Amino acid sequence: MRAQSSATTAPRIAVAASRDRAGLGTLQAALGVIAFSLTFPATAWGLEGFGPWSLVAVRSVLAAVIAGGCLLALRVPLPDRRHWPGLAVVGGGVVLGFPLLTTLALRTSTTAHAAVVVGLLPLTTALGSALRVGTRPSRTFWTASLAGAAAVLAFTVQQSGGALSTADLYLFGALLVCAAGYTEGGRLARVMPGWHVIGWALVLCLPLTVPMAALALAQEPVRLTAHSVTGLLWVAAGSQFVGLVVWYRGMAAIGIPKASQLQLAQPLLTLVWSVLLLGEHLPVAAPLTAAAVLVCIAVTQRARG
Repeated sequence: MRAQSSATTAPRIAVAASRDRAGLGTLQAALGVIAFSLTFPATAWGLEGFGPWSLVAVRSVLAAVIAGGCLLALRVPLPDRRHWPGLAVVGGGVVLGFPLLTTLALRTSTTAHAAVVVGLLPLTTALGSALRVGTRPSRTFWTASLAGAAAVLAFTVQQSGGALSTADLYLFGALLVCAAGYTEGGRLARVMPGWHVIGWALVLCLPLTVPMAALALAQEPVRLTAHSVTGLLWVAAGSQFVGLVVWYRGMAAIGIPKASQLQLAQPLLTLVWSVLLLGEHLPVAAPLTAAAVLVCIAVTQRARG
């Protein structure tokens, strides 16, 4: 009887543990989305006192110092050489490519407009995952994802008057490189802690970001203000390191496609921050887009790949 009871209880414990892990993973991914939603307003603040190249380079160096300090203090060994190409993709996508392209776009674009364009990131990340990792989400998942992307795209086109600007091209390029970085980072987070992934990616980029920061600071004017310093510190510590740590941990726990769909809420959160922190006008279409996106999130989280 005892053996039979143990055999019955063990699967229940395993199922409960799996649910707890999924719940924690969803929470971590959601915290990452909240951190990322503040990136564009913080970047806009940073651009008040720094040039675009200076802001991107200095934020990467500061984030690398924080990450390197943590890696050194905890005596984390160097990653295996087989992981270095993947870390290079993460570095090129989320450490350099996405920050640089979005910062260049924000010189002429509002944070609200940039946020809705980047709202297509969940779909591009899911596509990258299907190609790179071999995941095969269900048809319901793809239908909901495409519906969410369509809602975001319709919002973008309506706000831009149907014409794409140079800022939009920067943003679409940012989507591609960031999706590659997220996909590779999510894959690596299955075999090493998520914070190791972004930490080593930041450190490996130092040979590029340190000279870039020195050159940019010498060429671009710097004006230190409360806004510019706060913006720089947030994009360095919050967006570039802490946000990515919890984000990669979340992706490792619940899977890249499902985690990426939580980012459908990111542009809507950024719209709120743009009003509260920057005083931008909230588009009338935003509540309708918010409702459509939240429905899509609910469907994708229930869909099983």
